[in-house]
Amino acid sequence: MSFKYVFVVLFVAISFNGLAQQKINSGDAELSNKQSLLIKVTPDFDICILEDLGANIGSQVGQILTVYCSSKDLYDLKHCQGVLSIQNAKTLQPNMNRAIPDMRVDSVYQGYRLKSGYTGKGVLIGITDWGFDYGHPNFYETSLQNSRIVAAWDQFKTSGPTPVDFQYGTEYNSEATILQAQSDTAGLYDYAYHGSHVAGIAGGSGAGTNYRGVAYEANFLMVSLRLDEAGALDAFAWMKAKADELQMRLVVNMSWGLYHIGSMDGTGLLSEAIDAYSKQGVIFVTSAGNNGGETFHIQKDFANDTVHSGIGFDSYTNPLLWGQSISMWGEQGEIFNVELLVMKNNNEVVYTTPTYTTSKDFSYVDTFLVVDNDTVFYNISATNAYEFNDRPTMRLRVRERSSEYKVAMRSFAEKGVVHYWNVVELTNDAGNWGGRFEDWLPTWDKGNDDYSLGDPASTESVIAVAAHTSEIRLQNGNIVGGRQANFTSKGPTLDGRRKPDISAPGVSVASSVSSFTTQNYTLLESVNFNGKEYPFTRISGTSMASPGVAGVVALMLQANPGLMYVDVKKILQLSARLDNNTGVITDTSDLSWGWGKVNASVAVRIAESWVPTIIVPYIESHTLYPNPASNRLFIGTTEVLSCTVYAMDGRVVLDGEIDDLKGMDISSLVAGTYLVRFNESDLDPQKIIVIR
Repeated sequence: MSFKYVFVVLFVAISFNGLAQQKINSGDAELSNKQSLLIKVTPDFDICILEDLGANIGSQVGQILTVYCSSKDLYDLKHCQGVLSIQNAKTLQPNMNRAIPDMRVDSVYQGYRLKSGYTGKGVLIGITDWGFDYGHPNFYETSLQNSRIVAAWDQFKTSGPTPVDFQYGTEYNSEATILQAQSDTAGLYDYAYHGSHVAGIAGGSGAGTNYRGVAYEANFLMVSLRLDEAGALDAFAWMKAKADELQMRLVVNMSWGLYHIGSMDGTGLLSEAIDAYSKQGVIFVTSAGNNGGETFHIQKDFANDTVHSGIGFDSYTNPLLWGQSISMWGEQGEIFNVELLVMKNNNEVVYTTPTYTTSKDFSYVDTFLVVDNDTVFYNISATNAYEFNDRPTMRLRVRERSSEYKVAMRSFAEKGVVHYWNVVELTNDAGNWGGRFEDWLPTWDKGNDDYSLGDPASTESVIAVAAHTSEIRLQNGNIVGGRQANFTSKGPTLDGRRKPDISAPGVSVASSVSSFTTQNYTLLESVNFNGKEYPFTRISGTSMASPGVAGVVALMLQANPGLMYVDVKKILQLSARLDNNTGVITDTSDLSWGWGKVNASVAVRIAESWVPTIIVPYIESHTLYPNPASNRLFIGTTEVLSCTVYAMDGRVVLDGEIDDLKGMDISSLVAGTYLVRFNESDLDPQKIIVIR
């Protein structure tokens, strides 16, 4: 046996910062050649800086922007004054007849012990997914006369017309154009069916079958997502604008997720943006994940020792499979190290890689090694303090296809807790199902399914949904089913918060399927509509549980349109149903069931009389307004703040106090741009423009 190794190494040091409101105007062909980025900037960021950089801005919420930028312009963008952080937009992956009575939705239709019956009418359900069949009768009214899809945005389709504010993809905003389009293109997922199934659970009319969705008179917004976070944030902005225009409440379903799009503790940019939209009235519901039972996680509390584990690889029968992705998160202020071991099948170690560490600000290595005729490819990115939670983190991607060799991980540290997750790595950078950590030797560590929630399920404001089997009442009156799904992911989040929030039916749920799909499924029933057959099938997953809860939220919003996300989450908690399967759930909730099983009947009853929480809008809470201004200036806080106004040459031109009631008199200022600094406050200075 002989071996040689070759290193092709690239080191990258990154320091990031950003905020603007420039619209994409370069078209789909140019956009496809640009990187998708998420950028966070200071409140005083000057939009004019971006005008000559060729950076296109898709959407903005608070201080977060989606940006599309060519590689050659990225260096200049990183060094723009006021840019706080830049990160690549990471890719995304998609995670009734018996479900309706299980969730007690039928009682809501009948108005049992309610002021009236509710069907979701007047509420928008936004579905972010792939594989929509716009003409499926499940998305029509129960009379099958008119479609309930208000608008759709296919972010992949390049023929236009594009949404006004984004200039990529194709938007359909009338019944005629939606039906003429027939279906989405669904990008790398080909003609899928996941989105049609999810939408049907949330609000399908049933099209004359027994498979009616929860909020069957709600209206739909459908977005076929680009495979990254930027596309998701643009979708949220587009949906929010549509809801505001129609003056309708919006609940967004996200039956997708990943283990490396954020930090799994609710601190990443995607989570921050979702929290911001939530404070503006959008309710987000997401699947908890399908990694229950997978031995893909290790938690190690180091005491100057080592953890060893074998990396289990998925079979390479999936044409998109590249290898495995190991995500690692440590404790603030601590350092951990990782090595790869290449081993024979008899567990003899034939090669050990160099040691990779989180001790540096940022490092990236892309390399491979050759052992006999076998090549192992891997790359590692690491930092000592992730910018949003200050935790050391490392991500390892590794590819090994030989049957003669296998790969293991060895990690060591002096102290601190480190978490490791092993998930598949696809060629499109997606993939969310767990691989194995294996104990090939007696002292090695085997994985578990703890901490198996991904993102965005870990986001604070999001309603994360676990799955269980539907209850079935037999003719003799006995009830069977209702057990927890063996695939449902568990909490807590990386920072120890209790998730998921609630559980809903997610096993063999019947709903619509796209008639255009090229993927395999088992036909349950089909409906002939306008001379064409439209299918239904049963699918399992927390992807099916999430839209059930989204539909329940739509019923709650119809009963009380003023509810905010904190109200909805509290009502779901108070109304959750417990039984022999859930057992007793304490005040701290359960890491598998959340607060219990969703109970629409009680939730809607509580919602009818609930006094909604008033939340100060996200942007106005720290932002001067109006801007531009003329005579008086305000800030969105009831606190009276002392401030000083500077001309751009540094001269003090005004001293005073400001709040959101009386404001501040700026009538003495001439037209121009000024900087307002808040004295004895942690608020950042902000620019204002005065017009005369």
